[in-house]
Amino acid sequence: MESMGKKKPRRPRRSFTPEFKAEIVGLCRRGDRSVGQVAKDFLTDTAVRDWVKQAEVDVGEHNGLTSSEREELTALRRQNRRLREDVDVLKRATAFFAKETR
Repeated sequence: MESMGKKKPRRPRRSFTPEFKAEIVGLCRRGDRSVGQVAKDFLTDTAVRDWVKQAEVDVGEHNGLTSSEREELTALRRQNRRLREDVDVLKRATAFFAKETR
């Protein structure tokens, strides 16, 4: 019963260099091996498929956000979240000081 509430510790998320990703995508796109074969040799099937799909978007073969647009969107969302937090702090400070001056 003790193990029911415990979660398995998560392994740290792996990160790969852009060069490594490009090499994996290149192996798939050359046609020497299928995505499944490359994935079995190096990584998970999902990761390789995502990298190949993103590479196709980046070169204009498919519609979607390019890598640079995705990075910009992530940065803008992060900035927006920070600004919302700043506004929230300022609202609370204004309410606090308005109550103090009465």
